[in-house]
Amino acid sequence: MTLIDSHTHIYLPEFDSDRAAMIERALANGVEKLLLPAIDSSTHQKQLEAEAAFPGQCLSMMGLHPCSAKENVEEELAIVRGYLESRSFVAIGEIGLDLYWDKDHLDQQYLAFERQIEWAFEFDLPIVIHSRESMDRCIEVVKKYQNGKLRGVFHCFTGSVESAKRIIDLGFYLGIGGVATYKNAGLPAVLEQLSLEHLLLETDAPYLTPVPHRGKRNEPAYLKLVAEKIAESKFCSVQEVTEQTTKNARQLFRLP
Repeated sequence: MTLIDSHTHIYLPEFDSDRAAMIERALANGVEKLLLPAIDSSTHQKQLEAEAAFPGQCLSMMGLHPCSAKENVEEELAIVRGYLESRSFVAIGEIGLDLYWDKDHLDQQYLAFERQIEWAFEFDLPIVIHSRESMDRCIEVVKKYQNGKLRGVFHCFTGSVESAKRIIDLGFYLGIGGVATYKNAGLPAVLEQLSLEHLLLETDAPYLTPVPHRGKRNEPAYLKLVAEKIAESKFCSVQEVTEQTTKNARQLFRLP
């Protein structure tokens, strides 16, 4: 079984005490690659250090998280731009809009989101979208820019079948994580109606830990629990889920 965790923050302090052991557990559970989304200038260095410590297994994205798009948004974007010009990344992310944690800087969030979409065209990179309490708004932004060349994933998808189809029609993938295992989430019923060709697996570790570990720190080794839940929801084998989602991740992020 080969898995790709398409969205995991293993560089955060929650992993400082056992990062190497956690990576070993991921490998032991078939997780071959970990894709690291960026947050802001306070974490970029830690992220890149984690990538360097586990070459070939950890691969970095670069971007400005919507919750970090505030009064100094231009300064933060300049830092992102500098990194994009200095080396290669697998994606621009995570970017988007967040109306759960911050409704006071929506103008800055839109500015950062749209600027980074423009950079995705320039650098020929996929985008990884954060859309908490803002999925319809994010879909409209992508629709505005989609010219057939924009590609990416809506990270942590928890929406309806209708929302999923709108995203898929735009040529984007759906990132599925631990929420799929939550009893009252309603996501399994949605997944039942979707093709595996449009799904990516992710943990968003250390957050959104799947059952039966909910309430504890999440980590990439638990990714197989998400795959198992998708297989259960779609009445197919875990192997089918892992093979297709790994293929999808390789295609989207152009992984060897």
